[in-house]
Amino acid sequence: MSKGYWIALYKKIESMENLKIYAGKATPIILRYGGKPLVRGGKNKLLEGDDFSRIVIWEFESYAKAIECHDSKEYQEGWNIAKNTTQRNLQIVEGV
Repeated sequence: MSKGYWIALYKKIESMENLKIYAGKATPIILRYGGKPLVRGGKNKLLEGDDFSRIVIWEFESYAKAIECHDSKEYQEGWNIAKNTTQRNLQIVEGV
């Protein structure tokens, strides 16, 4: 079974406070679904394409589990805190 990954590329963060509250609520939920943080901010070097202010990657035991976590009521309630002040690209990708 292939792993699943959330790849979040943050374009704009208007409220760091909202993002911190969201992260505080979302992190335990993601962990309960078996999510493992691989990248959460940190240094990065743009080589090509668009630059993003923050990059986050979570690994899940499966693609289905990654989708289940994202679609859960608990996670969506957490995301509601930041979604109006945060612009991001979020994709769920199946690993090889």
